[in-house]
Amino acid sequence: MEKTKKTILVPWDFTKVAENALEHAINLAKIADNDITLINIVSSIHDLDTTTVKLSQVAAIEGRKHEIDIKIIVKKGSIFNKIREEAERIEAMLVVMGTHGIKGMQKLTGSRALKVIAGSKTPFLVVQKAPVKETYQNVVFPVDFSIENKEKLRWANYLSRYYKSKIHLFVLNITEPTLLKRTRNNVSFAKKYFEDNLIYSGITVSKKTTDFSQQTIDYANEINADIIIIMTTKDIGFTDYVFGAIEQQIIANSAKIPVLCVSPRTDLKKLGGFY
Repeated sequence: MEKTKKTILVPWDFTKVAENALEHAINLAKIADNDITLINIVSSIHDLDTTTVKLSQVAAIEGRKHEIDIKIIVKKGSIFNKIREEAERIEAMLVVMGTHGIKGMQKLTGSRALKVIAGSKTPFLVVQKAPVKETYQNVVFPVDFSIENKEKLRWANYLSRYYKSKIHLFVLNITEPTLLKRTRNNVSFAKKYFEDNLIYSGITVSKKTTDFSQQTIDYANEINADIIIIMTTKDIGFTDYVFGAIEQQIIANSAKIPVLCVSPRTDLKKLGGFY
């Protein structure tokens, strides 16, 4: 993640939720020197021309207002796969997506945000409201026993480099010997990584051994966190949407803290001692 002119993709549906996402994207883009691309997915080919005109107007107005280059993409398809596909096609650095959280029937069928994110090679920053600050000063970095945790380290490094963020390691309290060992290895690996990269970090262990997602949200709220970095579950299925994958609860957190979602990569092997 070197400082290159990569774009930040923002799904746009002409709502306040999308406007919130664009504000976050603009803050990110200005500091890291990115441009922005707005994307709208239409359900009918007959809507392509009209939507393209409307989105072009939005891009022009917002681009002039914020003095930033804003491109557009309008495609026909399903939001549940087209956003991911376009993000990969244009090699977007990040997707910044607004959400209402989980409401109504979505409590039964699952978070639309999670369905869009699941399996994406491009990280998603999911936001529920406009940014309160222009920078991400306090970053919560949950650590458990899973091997995928290492993939969040690069993004913690990125945030620290551009925003001088403090990374708060929030560690799962666990007693099972094998999982405890793996969790400790992950903490040691992360701590050394941050020390080697001159990143300021602190460590807090969760108070309980259960409900790590809610404890993560409570801790983030307690320290007035600006962002939480999480991994998404591999191969999310319908049961995860119905019963609630761990990240679904964090994405839709009641504190409305932005959540950076990084999907596990399949092309990486175990890195050092990180489990």
